[in-house]
Amino acid sequence: MHVTMWEFAVDVDERLLGCSPELLREQLAEYERGERREFDVDVRFPDSFTGDVMRVMASIPYGETRTYGEAAAELDSHAVAVGQACGRNPVPLVVPCHRVVGADSLGGFSAAGGVDLKRTLLDHECGAVQTGLDAF
Repeated sequence: MHVTMWEFAVDVDERLLGCSPELLREQLAEYERGERREFDVDVRFPDSFTGDVMRVMASIPYGETRTYGEAAAELDSHAVAVGQACGRNPVPLVVPCHRVVGADSLGGFSAAGGVDLKRTLLDHECGAVQTGLDAF
């Protein structure tokens, strides 16, 4: 399904989510308005390394980040492999791949809008204005 957040179009594979598209849109709108910090939907994680990385991403609390290296250490893997798995996340926004960043940069973001959307999501979660993460 296609959703729009802050004028960025994002594809979310609703087949991996245990909710109706209407409920997901409602919760995404609540998140965008600052009324929701977590999504109340079941996620079916793929039975693969990507699924393992998605579980790590899902465990990162709202307003916090982890580096690709930290996630890799948790999985006994490598930062590049974690970054590639983040790029394959079929349910961005719900499983917060935007919360995984580089050690000294934002890193990439494969959803439409790329790093601009990633910055917007992180700024939103830390209560900053859109340029609040200039250190990255």
